[in-house]
Amino acid sequence: MNDLVRLPGTARMSAAVTVNGIVYTKGITARGGPADIAGQTQNCLDQLEALLVEAGTSGEKLIKVMIWLKTMDDFAPMNAVYDKWVREGAQPVRACVEARLADPSLLIEIQAEAAL
Repeated sequence: MNDLVRLPGTARMSAAVTVNGIVYTKGITARGGPADIAGQTQNCLDQLEALLVEAGTSGEKLIKVMIWLKTMDDFAPMNAVYDKWVREGAQPVRACVEARLADPSLLIEIQAEAAL
């Protein structure tokens, strides 16, 4: 598998892994900024876009997006931000579920797969 490339992350995980023409990102959570769901969603999407570019692709080539929300009460306001971000005609498949996240201050986590 000489086409496997890992983008540096932490001792625990890579930021992204590319293999067989697909980029798999880590789970992305908000860093700083507004604490509400709109702010955290935008922060995650900005990080995701930067990670996709670093891996050699973009949001136009998304295949799949997984979203975990602390509460489904945030589904509509999260979608208001997400819908402005996702490209018309390039919508990935997507799943969104409610889950307990690692840090109680986190409201959202996003993971994606994209073609190179």
